[in-house]
Amino acid sequence: MFIPNPRRPEALPAAPWTLLAVCLCGLLVGCNSLMYRFTTRPPRQIVPNPLTLPPAEDLFVWLQVVDVVDDYFHIRSEQPVQNRGDMVLDGQLETAYKIGASIAEPWRKDSTDGFERLQSTLQSIRRRAFVYVRPDGAGYEVEVVVQKEIEDTGRGENATDGGRPTRDNSVASRNRDGGGRNGAGGVEGGPITLGWIPLGRDESLEQVILQDILGRVTQADSRRLLHH
Repeated sequence: MFIPNPRRPEALPAAPWTLLAVCLCGLLVGCNSLMYRFTTRPPRQIVPNPLTLPPAEDLFVWLQVVDVVDDYFHIRSEQPVQNRGDMVLDGQLETAYKIGASIAEPWRKDSTDGFERLQSTLQSIRRRAFVYVRPDGAGYEVEVVVQKEIEDTGRGENATDGGRPTRDNSVASRNRDGGGRNGAGGVEGGPITLGWIPLGRDESLEQVILQDILGRVTQADSRRLLHH
């Protein structure tokens, strides 16, 4: 007859411990996702978009806009704003697509800190920007639109995963303007790019760019007043 040792409790079956471990892992993953969203600090000051800039020379304003946007994207085309006498013309700037900066690329500014940078690390995200500068009386109205897209990938011949979209660093190294994997030099047996799915606008990056433009214009204007 077997008599259990009171000092040594019987071991629980493996199934409950496995279930408990799975639940804890799920809880940790969910908490980490929420933590990244909660720790994504919005800009300290929210500015309107479009934003009204103070009066200044049209060439000066346009050069500040171009200099700021060039810190985030490669400029594809531009039409400078003109506001001199009878010549009034809206300015427009368009950038090329750019694969989003990851956590391992802190020097790049095209992904804002927190959730946006984490998402660009785990998945293939690309962005491009449009900037409009419109004369508004003596001043100017500047509008920034940043479009965001996620890569839609299919499974390759040798793929064994569930076809989930993941970040492919080879895309960023081969084609920084956002091209897919179907071009020359594609990875044999790897995921196939089916296209890009729009995710709307990246308002956090729009805010950062707008505040950079406002800071450049107002600080430069104040320095000129001090010199006078």
